[in-house]
Amino acid sequence: MARTKSFKELVQGHVRSDKKFAEALLREAVDAFLSGDVDVGKTILRDYIKATVGFEKLGAEIDSPPKSLIRMFGPSGNPQAKNLFSVIAYLQKRAGLRLRVAG
Repeated sequence: MARTKSFKELVQGHVRSDKKFAEALLREAVDAFLSGDVDVGKTILRDYIKATVGFEKLGAEIDSPPKSLIRMFGPSGNPQAKNLFSVIAYLQKRAGLRLRVAG
């Protein structure tokens, strides 16, 4: 029987191959945080990071230990605003996006 890809593998492959999908995923993560759904935001952002920059490079870029970032976006992580905004700012810059809050 052929091995099928997990959902996470499928999403991460799609992020790597489709820039518009990657942008939409980053926007969705930020929207989840802004609407108060921190668990969903962390999950989406974790998958986005894994599929794009990776935790090692992200940590080096924002001067934060990769293991701390992995914990921060894990199921029991509780990201502080300062750290979360640093991550989002870097990911926006890297993706060439400028996310804005509109009412």
